[in-house]
Amino acid sequence: MRLLTAALVATFAVSGTAYASDDSFWELKPTGTDARLRGLSAVSGQVAWASGSKGTVLRTTNAGRSWESVGPPGTSALEFRDIEAFDARNAVTLSIGPGESSRIYRTSDGGKTWQESFRNTDPNAFYDCVAFFDRFRGLALSDPVDGKFRVLRTWDGGRSWHVNDTKGMPDALPGEFAFAASGQCVTTSGNHAWIATGGGAKARVLESRDGGRSWKASEVPLPSGEAAGVFAVAFKTPWRGVAIGGDYLKPTDPTPAFAMNDGRGWKAGTQAPVGYRSGIAYRGNGLVAVGPSGTDTSRDGRSWKIADTGSFDTVDCVGNTCWASGEKGRVGRT
Repeated sequence: MRLLTAALVATFAVSGTAYASDDSFWELKPTGTDARLRGLSAVSGQVAWASGSKGTVLRTTNAGRSWESVGPPGTSALEFRDIEAFDARNAVTLSIGPGESSRIYRTSDGGKTWQESFRNTDPNAFYDCVAFFDRFRGLALSDPVDGKFRVLRTWDGGRSWHVNDTKGMPDALPGEFAFAASGQCVTTSGNHAWIATGGGAKARVLESRDGGRSWKASEVPLPSGEAAGVFAVAFKTPWRGVAIGGDYLKPTDPTPAFAMNDGRGWKAGTQAPVGYRSGIAYRGNGLVAVGPSGTDTSRDGRSWKIADTGSFDTVDCVGNTCWASGEKGRVGRT
């Protein structure tokens, strides 16, 4: 999303909340970079990949004790806003921006070498995020082109990409787009996929039940506008998911910006984290949400507590182990 090509505001203090706080939730893992890391992929408690500004791609195989800088050569001008890793050797990373700034690279040797598998040549397209159903099938999402969101699909683990037919894509709302804030504007579970949107008169989530061939849009009870909407979606199963966001220009706005889906549609949460949140993930059966003003946790999505007041942009969990990343190379691990 074009509004988010510049860095978001840095760190904000949380105020006006009665929730308990525990600033020891994250164990910080120094990365040796000052890049903003909006892309994150947790493979295990030991292995994680992160990506971000200045062509940065990082990899750890020892639970964050040390990090390798393994970004594709000659890409220091690119913003790698999303990364999806299959293991310690295989990963796909996406750079955002108009025209040829939107690219996809793949490595199969832990970042020693990279293949550029896609370069956008349409000046009207702007790719935001990428997600995979399995090791072979994946999707990459662009903001609307000619009035419809554009989706790339791969069947070979990201080695090649093909523009999806838009016949099965509903029309975009005026001003609607996806936020390239946390690599979570598209997610998958089973053969289902979901796209998070904002910017228009209504916040929406688009759902596909056939691997990304066709989509259906649903309104989500979150605020929407030029800087507001659904920033991230996460699904535990195809019939159990959550959406989170808010207004990134109002990071401590108490307006609720969280919704749940039990397979029968989207409903506003009875309680929501205070302020804008750009990332969310399931931790076991519970949830972890992050944003510039802190981290919130929930056991069931119905009640929340503040777990940390430090700034993060995105979060990813494997079982009960979570990783988070954000500004100035900041990475944490539970």
